[in-house]
Amino acid sequence: MIVMQLNGVSKSFGADEILSNVKLEIKDRDRIAIVGRNGAGKSTLLKIMAGELSHDNGEIYKPKDLTIGYLSQHTGLESDKTMWNEMLEVFDHLVIQEKKLRAMEQQMSMAGDMDPEAYTKLLHDYDRLQHAFDADGGYQYEADIKSVLSGLNFLEYDFDTPIHTLSGGQKTRLALGKLLLTKPALLILDEPTNHLDIETLGWLESYLTSYPGAIAIVSHDRYFLDRTASIVYEISRHHAKKYHGTYSKFLEQKALDYEQELKEFEKQQTEIKKMEDFIQRNIVRASTTKRAQSRRKQLEKMEKLDRPLGEESSASFSFQVKKRSGNDVLKIESLAFRYPDEEQPIFEQMNLRVNRGERIALVGPNGVGKTTLLKTILGITAPEKGSLQLGTNVEIGYYDQEQATLSSNKTVLNELWDEYPLVMEKDIRTVLGNFLFTGDDVLKPVSALSGGEKARLALAKLKMQEANLLILDEPTNHLDIDSKEVLEAALADFPGSIIFVSHDRYFINKIADQVVEMKPNGATVYLGDYDYYVEKKQEEAELARLEQAKQVVQQADEGKRSFQQEKQLQSEQRKKERQIAKLEEEISSLELELAELEEKMTQPEIYQDHEKSLELLQQTGTVKEKIEQLMEEWTALQEN
Repeated sequence: MIVMQLNGVSKSFGADEILSNVKLEIKDRDRIAIVGRNGAGKSTLLKIMAGELSHDNGEIYKPKDLTIGYLSQHTGLESDKTMWNEMLEVFDHLVIQEKKLRAMEQQMSMAGDMDPEAYTKLLHDYDRLQHAFDADGGYQYEADIKSVLSGLNFLEYDFDTPIHTLSGGQKTRLALGKLLLTKPALLILDEPTNHLDIETLGWLESYLTSYPGAIAIVSHDRYFLDRTASIVYEISRHHAKKYHGTYSKFLEQKALDYEQELKEFEKQQTEIKKMEDFIQRNIVRASTTKRAQSRRKQLEKMEKLDRPLGEESSASFSFQVKKRSGNDVLKIESLAFRYPDEEQPIFEQMNLRVNRGERIALVGPNGVGKTTLLKTILGITAPEKGSLQLGTNVEIGYYDQEQATLSSNKTVLNELWDEYPLVMEKDIRTVLGNFLFTGDDVLKPVSALSGGEKARLALAKLKMQEANLLILDEPTNHLDIDSKEVLEAALADFPGSIIFVSHDRYFINKIADQVVEMKPNGATVYLGDYDYYVEKKQEEAELARLEQAKQVVQQADEGKRSFQQEKQLQSEQRKKERQIAKLEEEISSLELELAELEEKMTQPEIYQDHEKSLELLQQTGTVKEKIEQLMEEWTALQEN
């Protein structure tokens, strides 16, 4: 069922066209990602869909009873209520029903004083109300509230905490939580991953995957989009184009589409050139004039293809170093930090070694002290105890997520030129041009820049430093996806060392060769990217679970198992049976594929063609190898 359809929607602000002839369709349970550059009109489109903003032209079709939930980019709950009471507001109708049920129960307890007919009616009304209460989730709404607050990382908070005492990021998370509890038929989310740590992101992905309604999301988190979206609309040059599949599939299809469109354009241009040459050679000759005129008419009727536009302009830069550092870049031993008015340290027993060329990602829940550690390395904050030693020739370049190093009263040009007065203006302008500040853009005041523009300006300043140790605090915040990819390419070629904090899992995968998980009482180093870190964490959790199960078994009397232990063993057995069934299904599928390949190899047009025959032979070998591997796994599971 279609829950919303946009047909030819356009929007302009004054003379600036933002959206033109946009067509978009959302069906029940669709998972739609809307992507595009900063300023492309994604947030504007969401506001139009949510009814927060009018459109100039086109139509929007939706059922009259459609419920829409909209979370804007900078939404934060402003309320004098407690966290719990604010969330409870979503279920006011259930609270009222519950009070009615309690009042009816009170009446029923005095049945002896009631008229039999009135008592029968009361029982009937009570039964009807109770069924409605149950159907609306009356017996689980408190559990739902706790689940959402826990998932959004509020479990350690007293739920009676007044909302006005929370930070801006926490208020944004609460606004998201309240919206999720309302469960509208269409959920519209603009950058919902802002202010979420990695653990909370994982919870939100799982929640949205099983969400009962349709979802439209704008996000620059590529990992998040890959996990949640199955349809992608790209907003580019004021128009929208639809792609089916995940974000990664969208990138692949977009590249293929461009290649195909370019081939078709070039083929037509060649054809046009041939026709024009024929007309020019033959139009004046009496014997061929008619053929030339016919070819001219054919050319005039031809529907000309436009050259595909390809990608919009992107930033282009690289990071260089003035001088090379020693092999030992940073050594941290038993470092601890505590705020003066806090009883417990933010972190302690922090140990870390950084060698030249290493790229280290710091991860951990919000509040564990990742940014504080970076500032301690920079000397902005002083540790309570422990030691921190920089190596020989180490020069630090720092990217601050708050862009506090930028001067709001300066122009873009002077922001760089004032710090490097000996560099010629044209060279400063060239650097700024690489970061998409061209023409009069360089004369804009910093205070007038968007979040993405400030981020690019801060990166331009970082490039000019030519430091050999980059310390980056959430460098992908405010950047659109294209700018993130350019930054990733620049950092991949950087010859120095990098320590960075990021919640962008895709970015961590691209850059990090080590992941350091920070905890209040120390840190654990994982020698790999984010996916490797997740895999090792899952292994650790599984080993811990198995060890716990082993201890339970050892503690039990021989020949006796408690009900819980039996349940655990049955769960393990079911898991093994599921694995065996999955393997059998995969083996069956591969055997079918093998049979098809072998059937193809018997066909004359295949075995007579050496190249095709060799290709099928290699495919057959690969499939047989997979079958053997899966059979070994299947045998091992059967024998255990």
